[in-house]
Amino acid sequence: MAIEGMSVEGQDSDNRFNGKITFAVVITSIVAASGGLIFGFDIGISGGVTTMKPFLEKFFPSILKKAALSGAETNVYCVYDSEVLTAFTSSLYIAGLVASLVAGRLTEAIGRRNIMVVGGCTFFAGAAMNGAAQNISMLILGRILLGFGVGFTNQATPVYLSEMAPSKWRGAFSTGFQFFIGLGVVTANCINYATSKLSWGWRLSLGLAVVPAATMTIDTPSSLVERGKLEQAKQSLAKVRGTNNNTEIEAELADLIKSCEIARASKEEPFVTIFKRQHRPHLVMSIAIPFFQQMTGINIIAFYAPVLFRSVGFGNNSALLGAVILGLVNLGSILVSTGIVDRFGRRFLFILGGVQMLFCQVAIASTLAASIGENGSKHITKQYAALVLALMCIYGAGFGWSWGPLSWLIPSEIFAINIRSTGQSISVAMNFATTFVLSQTFLAMLCHFKYGAFLFFAGWIAVMTIFIVMFMPETKGVALNSMHQVWERHWFWGRYVKDQS
Repeated sequence: MAIEGMSVEGQDSDNRFNGKITFAVVITSIVAASGGLIFGFDIGISGGVTTMKPFLEKFFPSILKKAALSGAETNVYCVYDSEVLTAFTSSLYIAGLVASLVAGRLTEAIGRRNIMVVGGCTFFAGAAMNGAAQNISMLILGRILLGFGVGFTNQATPVYLSEMAPSKWRGAFSTGFQFFIGLGVVTANCINYATSKLSWGWRLSLGLAVVPAATMTIDTPSSLVERGKLEQAKQSLAKVRGTNNNTEIEAELADLIKSCEIARASKEEPFVTIFKRQHRPHLVMSIAIPFFQQMTGINIIAFYAPVLFRSVGFGNNSALLGAVILGLVNLGSILVSTGIVDRFGRRFLFILGGVQMLFCQVAIASTLAASIGENGSKHITKQYAALVLALMCIYGAGFGWSWGPLSWLIPSEIFAINIRSTGQSISVAMNFATTFVLSQTFLAMLCHFKYGAFLFFAGWIAVMTIFIVMFMPETKGVALNSMHQVWERHWFWGRYVKDQS
């Protein structure tokens, strides 16, 4: 059976500017993508502070008691198995899920830029509350505010980047969001390492999340047209396209207006439209891609890297340093993705990264089984600890140039303008829902499955790689307004979209 893998060059007005990258586009895209800092910063900070003794003494003394035990009766896999601790981490994602769904409606009313600003302000408030927390309730309330901030920015930013970027370089621009997530993780891990010996270090770590919480950008032409601000849309087009040629600007503006008029003519609620037969492939991808991204296990490893490293025998400082190294490798691999995603395409990177992560998860499970045993009572040697760290770094690199950035890119580029915000909302909500379930259950899973937890994720990586081979068409270089051609020519999805639009 033939597998669809072609790209389709867009034929609309976007191609007149297909290879043109202006200063305005670069600057606004960088500022917008920096919204990923708040998500990455939170991922890194929340995992690191949970290994700090003063933080545990104040909020989770029972974990310290378990960690202080020694002997054969102690299962190192289970030291951090605490429902309250996982609630501290996972409460953010329930709030983010709700915020991302609300953001789809708000984006249509106030625009991408304003949603990102609202998200930054809400995150700021949550970070301040966490830094000043006196009890578990304050901690979790602060996490909920952080979740609203992350939900708003994660919904708006990927769509913003896709709409601002020239089609030829859309993949590279969109990976910027994942790059800043990775940068946030590394920055947070470095802060955790630097503050870990201070009695108030955890407050500094949690409170410093206020720093990356503000984002300011210009709005996208598509968003302005959607809201009827045609003169501002024209000015925005001139700025991001870097031309004063009124004919070219008017032609592209006319295409955007036409797309919006077609969308409005249907007079349907976007959450109803997206469930129609012709949008079936888009809906499936908006659900499957973020679900599979989390089932790689990456955010669990990112959240709990210091905890995980301590659980298998690393000291506290070594665990935090290991998390820094893992974050740096992931960050470097995202840069690799930026350089090759528009050359080799999305499918190639998805498949390459999947095979790489599958190998590493199986190897990590085998290494842990051989080093600390099924009962988790053996002490891991330095050689085995170094091997675990090396395998996690290779795994992180595989994620960094594949499922990391591409899981934000694909949902942001495949939808028609009338359901773009709605589709992105569904995608982000699925991401948060899956992350919540995994973050709430991972420490218990590690305690009960032991090294088998990594085999669990390996199985999912095999499934998702096969899914990409069979059902994901290539979208590189395709203009947003021509994306329907990709689905019409696909061996499977063509039956849903042909003669339906």
